[in-house]
Amino acid sequence: MKGILKIIGAVAVINILARLVGFARETYIGIQFGTTVYSDSITNAYTIPNFLYLVIGGAFTTAFISIYHKTSSSITEYIRRTFTTIAITITLVVILFMALADPILMQFFHAKDGLEYEILRSLYYWMMPSTIMLVLSTWMSGILNVQGRYHLSAFSVLIYNGSFLLVSVVLSIIMGPIGMGIGALVGAVCMFLFLVYGVRDVKEMSFKPSIKQSEDQKMLWKVALPIMLGGATAQLYILIQSFFSAMLEEGVRSAMNYATKMSQFPQAILMTAVTTVIFPLLSKKEGDGDTESVKALYTRGMRLLYLLVLPVSVFFYFQAEGIVRIIFEYNKFDAESTAITAPLLQLFSTTMFFLAANTYITRFYYAKGNSVLPMVFSILTVFGVNIAVVLATIDGLGANAVALGTLVSAIVNFLLLIIVLHSKYGLKLVNSNIGQFIKLAAIGILFNAVNWAIAEWIVFDQKWIHILLTFAIASVSYFVLLFAFKMDELQQFVSKVKGKVLRKK
Repeated sequence: MKGILKIIGAVAVINILARLVGFARETYIGIQFGTTVYSDSITNAYTIPNFLYLVIGGAFTTAFISIYHKTSSSITEYIRRTFTTIAITITLVVILFMALADPILMQFFHAKDGLEYEILRSLYYWMMPSTIMLVLSTWMSGILNVQGRYHLSAFSVLIYNGSFLLVSVVLSIIMGPIGMGIGALVGAVCMFLFLVYGVRDVKEMSFKPSIKQSEDQKMLWKVALPIMLGGATAQLYILIQSFFSAMLEEGVRSAMNYATKMSQFPQAILMTAVTTVIFPLLSKKEGDGDTESVKALYTRGMRLLYLLVLPVSVFFYFQAEGIVRIIFEYNKFDAESTAITAPLLQLFSTTMFFLAANTYITRFYYAKGNSVLPMVFSILTVFGVNIAVVLATIDGLGANAVALGTLVSAIVNFLLLIIVLHSKYGLKLVNSNIGQFIKLAAIGILFNAVNWAIAEWIVFDQKWIHILLTFAIASVSYFVLLFAFKMDELQQFVSKVKGKVLRKK
């Protein structure tokens, strides 16, 4: 377990750098274009290519890893056939979505005038081809992960975000918002080429096409399709947000994108680091029939996720306005933009743990060979609970209704996942560890109280001083709580630090 935590930590560091660069791109869009039709067009144009990349790439890669240790064919043949399947599938999908560009863009994004639509359409045509490289890159990252080369696959995201940011900044200064579309395409190409170079040392690797029918490709589709549908349903949060926010005033879509990205930033770092390392191991443990190790991974991973996400989520909620000001409020992003974005960030910050935990828990379903139930739960919550909440509250809450719908549906999905995982597979969050569970609940309540007090009593006009001071006080109080409740994770961290100090002496 210590080895796993060490790998997770290393992958998390790379993910932090990659996500920081990616978030810098969103910050640049906010500073350069504010909450205007230009920023709305950039956000909308990227929505569908990103949706396809995450859904199709994620599904095929998850299915590929699940079958990797089970196929009766040679690994080289399995890789060749899978490469051919994925390359043909994503190419056809991209061609279809480009051919249907006009009806898709008109249906989902409701451009206010001809100029806005032309910008949106041009950006869409530049960004859509990048989906092919991104999906194949995700699959190659999966190959590296099953080889235990997590750092290289994580670093590829840094390559993507870095090249995307660099090219976008330079070209948008020269060409305006269209530069962001070209940057997306160049970034995807750079990531793809980096991973092609990265997998060259994998002895079973081959890009030679193979269309031979086999049992493992039937299994690939059997596993991938439900994951794809479930992933599509989960990613439809973004499309649903786009659909409803397009009905509201100008700039709401951009504000919602900024708030979503800020709330997703810490959750994605932690969730990606944990699942990248644990899922290949989990798949192997399931294949070996090591039930006890699977149970240990489940409870320990969930506890770690909670302890890591809690302080960020609570701090974001109580300091939402200050965070938006310090990150975005420059140039075209003014006080009015902050007033739109901050309340959305507050609500989205409450979804952090539930969305991260839902992604983590579904990996245990996939390892059990069950990709159908998570899909069913996603459909019920996203299309049922989410839309019902938005429709019921949008007249009174406006844009906040969309964030509230995401929160309520994420909580319902979380409850369904853990209840069925408990009853069907015997994986229990609360059992003999009831003492730890009570400690976690107490830490959550007390930390919320501390942050409420900080928000009420500590206020500075200088935004940098305000955020730095409140963050420092909140951080110290959180470590005091962990120490006071004698949490195992903190004890292990302190022991490890002491051990390193003693070895140096």
